[in-house]
Amino acid sequence: MTEITAALVKELREKSGAGMMDCKKALLENNGDIEASIDWLRAKGISKADKKAGRAAAEGLIAIAGAGHKAVVVELNSETDFVARNDAFQDLVRGIANVALSTDGTVEAIAAATYPASGKPVADTIKDAIATIGENMTLRRAAKLEVEHGVVATYIHNAAGDGIGKLGVLVALKSEGDKAVLTSIGRQVAMHIAATNPLAIRAEEVDAAVAERERNVFIEQARESGKPEAIIEKMVDGRMRKFFEEVALLSQAFVINPDLTVGAAVEAAAKEAGAKIEVVGMARLLLGEGVEKEESDFAAEVAAVAKG
Repeated sequence: MTEITAALVKELREKSGAGMMDCKKALLENNGDIEASIDWLRAKGISKADKKAGRAAAEGLIAIAGAGHKAVVVELNSETDFVARNDAFQDLVRGIANVALSTDGTVEAIAAATYPASGKPVADTIKDAIATIGENMTLRRAAKLEVEHGVVATYIHNAAGDGIGKLGVLVALKSEGDKAVLTSIGRQVAMHIAATNPLAIRAEEVDAAVAERERNVFIEQARESGKPEAIIEKMVDGRMRKFFEEVALLSQAFVINPDLTVGAAVEAAAKEAGAKIEVVGMARLLLGEGVEKEESDFAAEVAAVAKG
């Protein structure tokens, strides 16, 4: 039997958003397995883990740089929002994004690339900025999309300046159609992605492990209804169809025109562009996603768990 430590309870609490005592019970029921405990909490209706897990906590900025058929989005974290409002920090994250355009888009490649203004690798330039500004910084994530024919559209939500903000989206559209039309529909789709955070472009591209976990949660929820297994199977199949519609980009209701799916909106744009449009890639970075700040009352909560 795995020991249910305070640290384990804290980790589950941060990922699930459930109360400390519920987290402890879930861990006891699932031998300390975090993922199984999250599913157990969801099946019991205690947790909405999928909505809590992406809660933003880290500070810093997202920056985007684009050049028509290619674009990158990078995340540079800082300790405080005060530093993120600093002109030198903003110039740095913009500069890193521009450097990233000439790399493969991985954090490792960007860190090793030369930063023109300093003549040093990006990693060393960040270290110099830490010494100057006096606060720790981390190049945490990056993504790059490129198409041979078409455009990579970009969108920054609530921009803090030119090409910088707290949420950045890239969308790659493959097409021989009119570039102005592609850029327009691409930006609209990017705005949609910013709002809905789809898991994949198409239903068949949703991660199999994620889909299986969702199915298992639906099965447990359906069984609590007490209905026969044959009915449960139909209930679960129906819920899975709805799940795929809700998480796959092209089947989602288009936020700009809910009467259409995103896929239908892209098809309509293709007629205007004069050529077929295929959505071949997307990337969405929300500042601090997946990073949690420590709760100030955690000590008191741990004490309660220990007594319980």
